[in-house]
Amino acid sequence: MSDFVLKSPNFVEGGAIPARHTCDGQDISPALVWEGAPSGAISFALIVDDPDARGFIHWVIYNLSGGATGGLPEGVGSSAPPEGLNDFGRVGYGGPCPPGGTHRYRFTLYALSAPLMLSGVPSASHIRLALKPVLLGQTTLTATYTRRR
Repeated sequence: MSDFVLKSPNFVEGGAIPARHTCDGQDISPALVWEGAPSGAISFALIVDDPDARGFIHWVIYNLSGGATGGLPEGVGSSAPPEGLNDFGRVGYGGPCPPGGTHRYRFTLYALSAPLMLSGVPSASHIRLALKPVLLGQTTLTATYTRRR
């Protein structure tokens, strides 16, 4: 059993993501905190996807610094570590915006033994490929969102 966990003060595991973090609100990234990262973790990558929409990518951020504990504040902006291309076709956070029904959103945090040496604006698939040789562990926080109509 791993002690590596990812949490948010904005919602609980399996709970609903508040509207302010979605296209129905301010569309700002939620605050995230982690603890219990594997020994030797000096860099982290985060990929947020929607498994109910064939893995649609909402956010890619990498080379986050930290050790056993760390986090990201709510509303990460231009001072953020490098961000990759999401499936909305832009860099940065794109909140939940399901076309209908309730969708799940996976916030997967990867603990790495080294920063990722990437150029340009990588996609989630580029990040996933690059992290394989330096991956120490991963943890996932899952939440839901149902669009207001």
